[in-house]
Amino acid sequence: MPKLKNVKTVFLDYDGTLHNSIGIYGPAFRKAYDYLINKGLAPERKWQDHEITIWLGYSPKEMWESFMPQLIENERVKASQIISDTMHSLIESGEPILYKGALETLDYLKSKGYKLVFISNCREQYMISHTKKFNLEHYFDTMICSELYDYEPKHEIVRKIRSQFPGEMVIVGDRFQDMEAGYENGIHTVGCEYGFGSKDELADAEFRISTIEELKMIL
Repeated sequence: MPKLKNVKTVFLDYDGTLHNSIGIYGPAFRKAYDYLINKGLAPERKWQDHEITIWLGYSPKEMWESFMPQLIENERVKASQIISDTMHSLIESGEPILYKGALETLDYLKSKGYKLVFISNCREQYMISHTKKFNLEHYFDTMICSELYDYEPKHEIVRKIRSQFPGEMVIVGDRFQDMEAGYENGIHTVGCEYGFGSKDELADAEFRISTIEELKMIL
């Protein structure tokens, strides 16, 4: 596998790239959906994990606009808060699991002198909770979540912040939002095939990896 020789900055998505997030998102999604059923706002049904992972990588705003666009705003807010609170509770109880080799890969990249940027379509509370649990500030130079940018698309956030970082850049992620951020900003892309995106979403990625540890073969 060829290496990217001139890259100085690495943007890393989190859910589906470093964190196997279905373990906390699945229960949270189901709890919010049960709330909507009880309110008479959604039909009763059971959700399988592979159906729920469609929404991983979306900001809350994008998720509800795609999933239930007819839902009134105050109910979206309530359901989103249920998801957020449930995930926070599961984080506090030790449920989150990183992919094998995730922290070791971050440590390797840090030791090589790359500027590492956490960039996720998540809430600030979620980012802070995971940072505390996994000591992410030890690895990342900058932590960015879409809530701090009013849930703008990831490619717009990258466009606004890229001048803060040196040299050639690469973005690593598992969803089309990550690849779009690379394509729209003229930076290298690495698609994570083990995450929650489809093959089509990663079809045009410059590189594709089957484990996060393979990133060490590129950088």
